[in-house]
Amino acid sequence: MLTSKTKFSTGLALAVASTFALSACSASDDEAMDPAMSESPTMTEESPTPAMSEDAMDDDAMAMDPAANLVGPACMAYAEEVPDGAGSIQGMSQDPVAVAASNNPMLTTLVSAVSGELNPDVNLVDTLNGDEFTVFAPVDDAFAKIDEETIGVLQEDADLLSSILTYHVVPGQIEPMDIAGTHTTVNGADVEVTGEGDDFAINGESAVLCGGVQTANATVYLVDTVLMP
Repeated sequence: MLTSKTKFSTGLALAVASTFALSACSASDDEAMDPAMSESPTMTEESPTPAMSEDAMDDDAMAMDPAANLVGPACMAYAEEVPDGAGSIQGMSQDPVAVAASNNPMLTTLVSAVSGELNPDVNLVDTLNGDEFTVFAPVDDAFAKIDEETIGVLQEDADLLSSILTYHVVPGQIEPMDIAGTHTTVNGADVEVTGEGDDFAINGESAVLCGGVQTANATVYLVDTVLMP
């Protein structure tokens, strides 16, 4: 015969067992009702890639297209005269500045002056190719304005020629949007660029024909007059 104590213990055990059974059934029912609870915790939804901003796309476009940032009234004429090849706008962007200039048929006299051909004691090729610069590059017609007597002096006076050439070079690359203002040249003297849009001048005497021409290490501004320090 079961005692009262035994009956109480047996009843308590059955009650506890029933409670666990009901909890298990409830959990199973909840999982069946909510599929999300049964998914593996390692499964996550990938975040969408944020859209590229318009400014970032514009910057990338200019980086890919060397002609995207040009200013000056003669850029179209330049593109027509040198439409392709190493001396074109696209071609110059691939080479360091002295090499790029040597491929441009409008810069033959400047190349002669910086490479030791005009004066064997003046060779700036390695210097120009070795760092980042902004270069005001006189085209051949600009040098044609200089009288033969002065050219003869430059062939003999290396210091004077170096002074003139380095006056056309500013450390660092300056884009057209920032070119207006006063800049200290490698020569040590300042140049002043005035104007806006497609109309820029240096020291009020040399007009920018086509500026913002990119090379591998420099930003070039083709100008119509040789600058004198």
